[in-house]
Amino acid sequence: MNKKISLGAALTVMAIVATVTFAITMVFAMNTFNNKVYNIKEREEMYTKVSEIDRIVRQNYYGDIDETELSDSLASGYMQGIGDKYGIYISAEDYSKMSDSYDGTTVGIGVEVISDSTGFMKVVEVYADSPASNAGMRKDDYIVKVNDISLNPNTYASAVEALSGEAGTKVNVVVRRGTGDMTFELTRRAMEIPTVSSRIAEDNIGIIRIKKFDEATPTQFNAALDSLLSQNVQALIFDVRGNPGGTITSVSKILDRLLPQGDIVSATYKDGTTEVLATSDAEEVNLPMFVLTNEKSASAAELFAQALKDYGKGKSVGTTTYGKGLMQKIFQLKDGSALDVTVAKYNPPKSENFDGVGVKPDYEVKLSPNQEKNFYDLTDATDPQILKALELSQAAIRADGQQPSGDSTPASSSEESSESSSESSEASQEESESEAA
Repeated sequence: MNKKISLGAALTVMAIVATVTFAITMVFAMNTFNNKVYNIKEREEMYTKVSEIDRIVRQNYYGDIDETELSDSLASGYMQGIGDKYGIYISAEDYSKMSDSYDGTTVGIGVEVISDSTGFMKVVEVYADSPASNAGMRKDDYIVKVNDISLNPNTYASAVEALSGEAGTKVNVVVRRGTGDMTFELTRRAMEIPTVSSRIAEDNIGIIRIKKFDEATPTQFNAALDSLLSQNVQALIFDVRGNPGGTITSVSKILDRLLPQGDIVSATYKDGTTEVLATSDAEEVNLPMFVLTNEKSASAAELFAQALKDYGKGKSVGTTTYGKGLMQKIFQLKDGSALDVTVAKYNPPKSENFDGVGVKPDYEVKLSPNQEKNFYDLTDATDPQILKALELSQAAIRADGQQPSGDSTPASSSEESSESSSESSEASQEESESEAA
């Protein structure tokens, strides 16, 4: 039986609904207004305090004020004061250098060095076709003097800085090889930082080391992967130990090459909304994969390892990673300086965010203190983490019992775009053991 409602009752219901809606809207609006007023009040109090300090100092301080230094210090203090673990203020000069680093380039002599126990610089890599390489410098050389700076633990940092400079300028380095010293006059120049290296180990297993994820890394990775696939490797080991991270853009491009169709990474922002930042197409590499990690594998390196695990494409070997699942975005200021601010949590494809927790290895293998100390001297025969990954790769190859199959359309390095991203997952305060110069 149909029931009819009178016009008066209908109007009454509508009035009640309108009243409730209005009340809810007013409560929300008042809360928003109160928050804005509160923020304005807090900001006004902050500006008043800074202004008062500035007035007192300028009226009473005996010394001279460096306005640039004061401005940089105020900005740096603000970023320290907000409690952002990874947020930093970057001066205009430092931001210019950082931009080059994200682009995958540097100006220097073309070596990667670590601090020796004596305070000398031990050369762990010499870049191909670099000033150092062309002059005859070699891996395992020791730099004992840079210009007029003799190397010791107290002068190491200043000596590393002295190796840098403008392209076209010269630097003198004294190199010790065995018991003899040699002096080189080298001309600094711009060059691409090699962040990817590869080799084939026993049983035709390909090993790719990724030192960090910058905008040049995907092109270098594709070249290395294509070379290994063309040689019919039967398994792949990715080494991201000591990798401090890099940009979301670059690691996503690399994962797209390896993963099946689906999400690669998403970001959850302050307001609770989640946005997918990158997806993978259907093309993938179908080989057994293992990832080497340690406690210095951070941010983008952790995403790389976890994404392969999420899709069942690979397992990790080593120790638990650093645990940085926060994303920064760089905002450039009018004077050329910049702020690096944490803006979101970034999430792997399927598992929970790993910030503060890290990515746990499927197979835990620790290095001894002596092996940690001499990490760059380890070989495939003396590195227990490599040995475990090789053992697992061999077992996977035997279990498959089939010929290897890579992706059907290997991407050429020219397909990589030069797109850059201001969204960075790099742990800014964490540095790898080696330094490029």
